[in-house]
This record gives sequence, structure tokens and C-alpha cells, in this order.
Amino acid sequence: MRRLFNARPKPLGRIFLFMLVFSAVLFFAAVNFAAPDVSEVKQSVYVISVSGEVDPGMAAFMERAYQDISDDPNAIVVANIDTFGGRVDSALEIVDTFLKIPKEKSIAFVGKKAISAGALIALSCGDLVMAPVTTIGDCAPISYSKEGPEMLGEKFQSPIRAKFRALAKRNGYPVKLAEAMVSMDKEIFEIEIEGNKVLMDASDYDDLTDGEKKKITSKKTIVEKGELLTMHAEEAQELGFSSMTAGNIDDMLKQMGFENYEVIHIEQSWSETMVRFIGKIAPILMMIGLAALYMEMKAPGFGVPGIIGIICLAIVFLNQYMVGLADYMELILLGFGIILMGMEVFVLPGFGIAGIAGVVCLAVGLILSLQGFVLPDPSIPWEADLLMHNISVVLTSYIFAFMFTLFFMRYILPRFSIGRKGPFLMADLKDAHADSPETTKIKTGDRGVAKTYLRPSGKADINDDLFDVVTESEFIEKGTSIVVSAIKGNRIIVSQNIETRIND
Repeated sequence: MRRLFNARPKPLGRIFLFMLVFSAVLFFAAVNFAAPDVSEVKQSVYVISVSGEVDPGMAAFMERAYQDISDDPNAIVVANIDTFGGRVDSALEIVDTFLKIPKEKSIAFVGKKAISAGALIALSCGDLVMAPVTTIGDCAPISYSKEGPEMLGEKFQSPIRAKFRALAKRNGYPVKLAEAMVSMDKEIFEIEIEGNKVLMDASDYDDLTDGEKKKITSKKTIVEKGELLTMHAEEAQELGFSSMTAGNIDDMLKQMGFENYEVIHIEQSWSETMVRFIGKIAPILMMIGLAALYMEMKAPGFGVPGIIGIICLAIVFLNQYMVGLADYMELILLGFGIILMGMEVFVLPGFGIAGIAGVVCLAVGLILSLQGFVLPDPSIPWEADLLMHNISVVLTSYIFAFMFTLFFMRYILPRFSIGRKGPFLMADLKDAHADSPETTKIKTGDRGVAKTYLRPSGKADINDDLFDVVTESEFIEKGTSIVVSAIKGNRIIVSQNIETRIND
């Protein structure tokens, strides 16, 4: 046994042992040389601006920003909030985006104000910090009527209050006070029992037994009944919402203990800014597009109005597609509506079934492109309210488009057909004209029948002959009795027979 343990390794074994030890030394040396100094690694802090009206464009921007930072698992995300609120559905989409971020890595910094939907977004973050002289709260759902803003009832408040309650429990904010931002009937007290301070609403206080009430040493009303909770920075910190007050984001990070960090601002791209702008003027673009298409239907051929109408409606659709509200179904409806209206112009003159069906398809396509659902979900009450709002927007656009078209074609379009006055031909050739063989067959006052739709030009049967005629900015239906009102050169100008109008 002693010889066995004292035996020297063979030359091959010694070479192998030497290579193993040498490789290990090189490996550890390389690791120590390549390993970066931890103190030199900067913490990435991404700042996302939540400013302006909360709308579908903002929701799309927040989702894009999250996708940009999702590859960095150690990133700190700061939502720089400055908003009076906006659409409920867009706010909930933004909340869902922030909930994808671990709560210990998300911070809401209220730079100026977080009102209504802004408060909902702020509470979705794991930590809340406010700048001096800023406010947060007042998230009651409202709608606008002729009398101004009106607060919606319990049917709308309940699901939003439930969302506030869930966010407050997740991120450690006072649940009772969070609910008081939504409902005015919440009366909140701060009760001190045996040295412990507890927040209670009026119903919880009424449920206390007489013995428990005797143990109360102090009772303070935090939120009066009939009021919505809105707090400034100091109040939010005292009530357990804000963790600190900081002048700016750098001041906040230093108070939190960050020393070696890099602030990366994620801003809206020019296309996202344009999308949000187009979303605000979408009703105007709808009105222009619909008015242009209606004018195209009333004029012969296909020209500038039709091109303008298609471009305006295409801009509206593409904008809604980019924010995720429109899809292929809306595109098919809009395209089918334009095709039907084209058939009404080129194939089936007049305004009949094809024209009405085209108008309906356009209206349905535009309504659906303004919302992210087809039929409202009964469990989500604001979807029905949003549907009614979108219907009113589209119908209002139709009405204004119709009125604008009538005004344009009655008062503006005829002016373009009047020649410019000048000193050249007025004196010598005022009564000059060149008669064509056709115009010699008729005279002013002759009566006939419109053989085609006059919009404003077409064909008419006068004295048993077929003539090319034109009206003066007047549309005359096929088969209507007409009278020759003037003959100017080769142009035969007609109008509807006055006797026919009286009889009608």
C-alpha cells in the first residue's frame, strides 16, 4: 500500500496535470481581466412622458415605449405625468401596459398634475412621487351634454372604483382613499383606536359596536361626503400615496439612493405626434371627405372632389389603424361603400339603393374605426356610451357635409363659371355669337323633356330633336319638363319648366 501511494506519476500524467493547472490559471486571469467593474455600470432609467389628453394615440405610444425597454430587465421606468385625463378605454390600456412592468421598477412622477385618468395611470406604478405644488385625484367618470359636464352614475363608477381598489392593493396605497377619488358618496374618516390609526368609510364606522366606538380616541374626517378626493403633494405624502416630494426626476432619483444612473427619455416620434393630431381632427376630415364624395355624386365624371374625399377618409382609416382601433373589416366596409357610390355615379344614375347602401357602409365603417369593439360589452358600461358618441360624431359629419355641399354648389361653384371682366371684348363684341347648325333649330322659350340626368349637363328632347344642354348650377332629374332659357353661342341653357314646378 505504501508503494502505491508513494508512486510518482508517469510523464504523460504529469504533462496532463500541468496543462490542467495552467488552463485554470489562464481562465481565472481572463475572467478577472474581462469582468467589468460593477461600480462603473450605470443604472438605466427610462422616462416616458404621459402628457396631454389620454387618447388612443397615447395608448399606442405607451405600448411602443414598453416594447423598446422590455429587453432590459433591470430598467427603472418613470412615468412623467402631466394630464387632465381623457378616454377611459385608453387609460385602461395604458394601465395594462404599466402593469407588465414589475412594481418595484415602476415609478410615477407627477410633474404638474395627474387628474382623472392621470390619477388612474399614476396608481398603476409601484411608487408615486410628486413635485411641489402638484395635484392628483378627481377620477369620477363624466360625459358632456348641452348643459356641460355631467357625472355618470354608479353603473360607470363601480368598475372604475374596482380598478382603483385593485391597483391600491397591488402597490400599497390606501384603498379607501383611492375609492374616494371616484365616488362622491364616500365619506372617509381617520380613526385612532388604542394608538393605531385606521381609515374607515361611513359604512365601516356605523358597523362598529358600541364597545369598539368607546375605544376610539380620535376621529378625523379626511374626505367629506359629496366631495372627490384631490390632493396636493404634501397631502398625498401624509395620506400614504406619495413616498416623497422632489423638485424633478434627478432630485427624486438621488433621494431614492441612485448614484450611478443614466436617464433615457423616450419621446414620441413625429409619426406618433401626427397620429395623435389627426385623431383630434378626424371629425373634420370625415366631414370634408363625405362632402367631397357627395359633390362627386352630383357632378358628371370623376374629378378632384372624388379624389379629395377618398384621401380624407383614407387618412382617417389609416390613423385609426395605426392606433389599433381599425382593422380589415373597417377597410372592407369603407371600400365597399366607395364602390357602391361609384356605381351610383357611373352605372346607376340618380340616387337609389346603391347610393343609400354606400352611405350606410361608409357610416358603419367610420363608426367601427373609432372604437376597439364591434358591439358594446354590457359589463363595460362606457363602451355603450362611447358607441353613442361615435355615432353622433359620424352623423354630425354627414349633416355638416350635406349642408356644406349645398352651400358650396349653390353660392360658390357658380362663381367659378363667370368670366373675368376686362376692357378687351366688352365694347365691340358684347352681342357677338357664333351659331351652330343645331342651335338654329330651336329658340328661347321652346319646351322639351330631359332625356338624361342634367348634372348640370346632359341631353334633352326639344322639338323632337336630341340636343346637348346645360343648366345654370341646377340639377334636373331625368324625364322632367324643361324650357330653353338662353342660347349662348353653341351652349343651349335650359331650366325646369316653371309651369311644371307650380303643378308639382
